Amino acid sequence: MQGTVDGFSYGLVTPVAAYLMACLGGALGLRCTTRSMLVDGRLRIGWLALGSAAIGSGIWTMHFVAMMGFKVLHTPVHYDPLMTFASLAVAIVMVGIGIFMVGSKGATGAALFTGGTITGLGIASMHYLGMAGMRLNGTLEYNTVTVAASVVIAVVAAIAALWAAGQIRGFLWSVGASLVMGIAVSGMHYTGMAALSVHLHGAAGAAPADGSSSAALLAPLMIGPLVFLLLAGVVVMFDPFMIMGKFHGTPAERRPGVPTHACAHTDRRPLAGAGRPLRRAEHEHRVPRSRTPQNR
Repeated sequence: MQGTVDGFSYGLVTPVAAYLMACLGGALGLRCTTRSMLVDGRLRIGWLALGSAAIGSGIWTMHFVAMMGFKVLHTPVHYDPLMTFASLAVAIVMVGIGIFMVGSKGATGAALFTGGTITGLGIASMHYLGMAGMRLNGTLEYNTVTVAASVVIAVVAAIAALWAAGQIRGFLWSVGASLVMGIAVSGMHYTGMAALSVHLHGAAGAAPADGSSSAALLAPLMIGPLVFLLLAGVVVMFDPFMIMGKFHGTPAERRPGVPTHACAHTDRRPLAGAGRPLRRAEHEHRVPRSRTPQNR
């Protein structure tokens, strides 16, 4: 028996909330990736790790916020916690591989394409692994062409997002890029859901006896990633470069994909002695006296 799938049981509430979560994770991840391109050593590793976890947590949370509005008529839907959190780990690890490639090599050429492809495949893997964690009285079936389209959307979105992170054009640029990334990730999710059909086992069953819903089951699982995104947002907000575009420290070496002006003008500390009046000897040395008849 073919099951009736409803992905919008709460109307536009879950799609809008899911989109905002994708934008939040994307914005934090892109800003952390941008920051990593201007530092070296442990600081770079730390920012890249934070950006990877932020993007991975953001798209994972987006997926399961959207799944709160998903139901199949005549059968209850449950989720395997192990598979659910495995999809989160896959998202963070694969996104991290892509981001570390771009963060170390620069957002150009082969590094951008390879890193973006791995990141996009990580997004798609998270989606379909999370779907595999669903437990219901039926079998999930997918349309191959539509699944392929969703993977292409994820890869293109990831390449575009990592390219945007390498441009370093300020806070508003990253916000705009995160909005586009949110659209792409949400589009990938709902394209993948459009590929889904459910074949129920046996006759139509009754509604869930315990009255549980997807929202009630998924909400406790998302507390950890949501708290992490909140803490990551605090770290980003309290870093001056994130908001003001100013960097205080030793600039990193020039890398492909990082504009020259970002490296050339990152150290804004004043020179020693700047701002104090010149001594008479210094003034006489720097500004030669004009030749007047009295000095001849």
